[in-house]
Amino acid sequence: MSRRSRLIYSPDYTSYYFHDEHPFNQQRLLLMYDLMNEFGLLAAEDVVAPRPAKEDELALIHDRRYIETVKAQGHSDVELPQAASFGLGTEDVPCFPRMHEAASLIVGGTLTAVNLVMNGEADHAFNPAGGLHHAFRGRASGFCIYNDCSIAIAYLRKYYDARVLYIDTDAHHGDGVQWAFYDDPYVMTISLHETGKYLFPGTGNVTERGEGQGYGYSVNIPLDAFTEDQSYLEVYRELIPKVAKGFRPDVIVTQNGCDAHAYDPLTHLSCSMRIYQEIPRLAHQLAHELCDGRWIAVGGGGYDIWRVVPRAWTLVWSEMTDQQLEDTPLPHTWLERWQPKSPLPLPQYLFDDLTPLPPIPRRAEITEKNRITLERALAYAPQG
Repeated sequence: MSRRSRLIYSPDYTSYYFHDEHPFNQQRLLLMYDLMNEFGLLAAEDVVAPRPAKEDELALIHDRRYIETVKAQGHSDVELPQAASFGLGTEDVPCFPRMHEAASLIVGGTLTAVNLVMNGEADHAFNPAGGLHHAFRGRASGFCIYNDCSIAIAYLRKYYDARVLYIDTDAHHGDGVQWAFYDDPYVMTISLHETGKYLFPGTGNVTERGEGQGYGYSVNIPLDAFTEDQSYLEVYRELIPKVAKGFRPDVIVTQNGCDAHAYDPLTHLSCSMRIYQEIPRLAHQLAHELCDGRWIAVGGGGYDIWRVVPRAWTLVWSEMTDQQLEDTPLPHTWLERWQPKSPLPLPQYLFDDLTPLPPIPRRAEITEKNRITLERALAYAPQG
């Protein structure tokens, strides 16, 4: 079993908390961590506490006026007049006490993962609290205050001169990261997401390919609504190795949002837990094949916090640590602990039982549309 992997984790991550009714709920990390422990996947040396990001690190991506506003708003009892102009105080990103400190800890967790991997202290590192890929230079967006993914990539470029392959499998387009590096030929962004036709943020069209020297280094696969496992994985397996080998990265960063699952309340994809075993498996293989194992993983979206997120991110960690899990009953003690708190019946097994699910009527049409999208996306991307 590999012990060259590190999990960046602290219960303090739950301080990133908007309100009781908000869909972004970091209680999911408590369920995840407990499930990893109950499966026996964690040793004491695996877990590293995050540290807060410094302001200069945040400023690698974010405007300092924006950072100052986030800090001030988090210590104010009333909404500041300038908050709205920075995307704060909206339905998606409500203000909450000490929001700067909470968001900075998440960014610092991802930077902790970066340094562990790039300094050779670990081959792989996973910060499940990260993956806040929607925030922009001077604006909060889509539940995201600071963009830890973009900051980590900018940090990798500045301090390690690394060629960075960023793979985003969140159901929502990784817009903040894409636009931050849209003209940079040393950063390749790949996003597999539900088409923006009916889903936030509405971007991620296959024609968004980068600009200037970065043309061809932005790759988007807007999947048709109701895409299932087979079509999703067909596209993923065909796309990722070709583009990764053509780009030849020094490090791979993966954003592991798990809101493509059929249970997710905010999206319209129809995948099962199976894809959350296959997605990290291929990334893991490519990291060892192309960049001496350097792989940094973060979390992301996932709004069924009871039935999906704990299982999905446990599978990421099991792959990262070479502790393969097959379909097995979930630990009784975990179910006993969390079922009284859950508003939904918890799944009894690690993987989903697909037999009772009705077939998607447009399955063949969806599969063909996704194949055409893949062909169009590959037309301008470097391939190996």
